[in-house]
Amino acid sequence: MSDHPVTWFSASELTTLYARKALSPVEVVTAMLERAGKLQPSLNALVLIDSQGAQAAAKASELRWQQGRPLSPLDGVPTTIKDTTPVKGWPTRNGSHATDETPATENAPVVDRFLAAGMVIIGKSTTPEFGWKALTDSLLQGTTRNPWNVAHSPGGSSGGASALTAAGINPFNHGNDGGGSIRIPAAHTALVGLKPSYGRVAQYPADAPFADVVSQGVLARSVFDTALSLNVLAGPDARDWRSLPADPRDYTIGLDDGVRGWRIGLSLDFGYVKADPEVRELVAEAARRFEPLGAHVEDVGPLIEPLQKDFEPLWIGSFATRLRQIPTQLHAKLDPGFRAAAEKGLVITLADYARAYEAKSRLARDLALWHQKFDLLLAPVTPTAPPTVETLYNSDAFPRWTKGAPYTLPCNLTGQPAASMPAGLTRSGLPVGIQLIGPPRADHTVLRAMRAYESALGWRWPQPKVLETLSKV
Repeated sequence: MSDHPVTWFSASELTTLYARKALSPVEVVTAMLERAGKLQPSLNALVLIDSQGAQAAAKASELRWQQGRPLSPLDGVPTTIKDTTPVKGWPTRNGSHATDETPATENAPVVDRFLAAGMVIIGKSTTPEFGWKALTDSLLQGTTRNPWNVAHSPGGSSGGASALTAAGINPFNHGNDGGGSIRIPAAHTALVGLKPSYGRVAQYPADAPFADVVSQGVLARSVFDTALSLNVLAGPDARDWRSLPADPRDYTIGLDDGVRGWRIGLSLDFGYVKADPEVRELVAEAARRFEPLGAHVEDVGPLIEPLQKDFEPLWIGSFATRLRQIPTQLHAKLDPGFRAAAEKGLVITLADYARAYEAKSRLARDLALWHQKFDLLLAPVTPTAPPTVETLYNSDAFPRWTKGAPYTLPCNLTGQPAASMPAGLTRSGLPVGIQLIGPPRADHTVLRAMRAYESALGWRWPQPKVLETLSKV
């Protein structure tokens, strides 16, 4: 398969060319739609493609650039929206037979922000049922595959977004993260994935079971594009009382200020997680890249108690809340793993929930105090490289608490910003991610560390192995 060059351009490169009138949003969107159509049968990363609407939006953007009146530095950049998120006029299926084709009556805040910036939404990306797991497959929409190796998962629950971005379809694609759902697929596809601070990006509708752990963001190929996207997305919305107050900060300013003098902690196991030796080796090597940049990196030992005892009530209790909303006659059509976890959660009591929230507060306090001495915490994103698509999530072979999301979930519970950056490839050529965790609400600190690491790493897209894989599909 031949690659149209613009499909690998960053968002900032695209709009620089738009401004020079050397490239048109119509050309770019046409190329992205063409590439998405060619790769969809192999990757299964999209649940909806709106060619007509995307082309109309691209023409409107082209006119704005011709008149020198773009709506933002991202005007005319194409993207997609994860199918847990409402787009007015489109159904929100959540990867589930328990939903239907009823069109959404309003946009989520992230959609409004993208549209206000002049971005072009070409469709919706795949997710597992109700975003419940760190793999992306569902009985409704099938299995999404990893562009690095189609026998493997791109992670989840923003797996469609990660597969698209890694395959050269849009500079970045929307995702959200309630337990690692941006960072895990970013790690499994060698992308840049920032989970912003909780509340930094407004969320609506507020999914009651998980309303206080989910952050909205994107999966991108560069840190600068990630900062540009946060400039557009950050800010309050009257529909989300949890959203943080408006902040006029430009997240691209100070990106290149470096990490000299920073004190950085490294924890390869948090005290209890048993990562694969190859993952530990790659993350430890990646962490050492901060030392030539002038930072002091030290192993900080155990940090976090095992999560399952304190926090399983929140997880399965929230799934039970969702299950109670689904008509009984549809239960047989649910993902068996989701249904099993939800049914187990039916016995969770209010006292169980209260104890879990007390533990959540303690964890947030303890990590905030830890960050008074350290600017940044480094850890793996996942204990394993991307699992195969046949993997059963939360099974004995792949339990959630030790294999699925043990490294990522803590930052959802505390609300602090955290990101995945490429740590390298295993000997079998599969990506591994290093997690960069910042103090509460210090998104700019995490972005600055991400940019310093990116410069030292020298990671470039398109990756030869991805091109090789996609040339065969």
